[in-house]
Amino acid sequence: MFILISAGIAPGLALLSYFYLRNQMSTEPRRTLLHTFIYGAIITFPIMFIQYVSEEEGTFSNPFLSDVIFASSIEEFFKWFVIFVAILRHVEFDDPYDGILYGAAVSLGFASVENVLYLLSFGIDTAFLRAILPVSSHALFGVVMGYYFGKSKFSKDNKQLEYLILAFLAPVLLHLSYNTILTLKGHLIYLMLPFMLFLWWFGLRKVKQAHRHLVQHLYENNKI
Repeated sequence: MFILISAGIAPGLALLSYFYLRNQMSTEPRRTLLHTFIYGAIITFPIMFIQYVSEEEGTFSNPFLSDVIFASSIEEFFKWFVIFVAILRHVEFDDPYDGILYGAAVSLGFASVENVLYLLSFGIDTAFLRAILPVSSHALFGVVMGYYFGKSKFSKDNKQLEYLILAFLAPVLLHLSYNTILTLKGHLIYLMLPFMLFLWWFGLRKVKQAHRHLVQHLYENNKI
């Protein structure tokens, strides 16, 4: 069991470390990141409970509504809610790149618990594929979410509300696309490869943009 749990958590911690080390201008407190990761892990259980009740009650007669639209929306909403309530106004959310880190942390906390539960049910043989697909995709959904949270907090163009909405809608649309591809049959499932390449390109583009915003923010505040 220890091996399964380690295999389930390791990809999430590795990806979070990657985005943490990408920030060369300032160092975010590790304790706050760990707390955010734990928040993401905790929300796994109410999400699973809501999904279970919805399935048992037959809330959605169409599997696409249940497995794609509802699942994507509720997962991203809980992540968004955690950052909005617990992190956005935190004193240590003090530069635009922090959004990337906190978005990735809450998403990877959720993805890690989900991954552990999946591996406990289906075995370690699926660990590599899950690290490449579900775990990394959640990380990138979180990166995009966090980017727009950073824009909302530090933007000076009076579009704070617009960016807050994009912090929810952008990852939901990406998650919807990911889940939709998973439902495809036959050769259409191979659309996952170009989608993941796009997702990595898009996520890393947001990382670079956040880093530029960070440099500008430090310059304007006479910190560099």
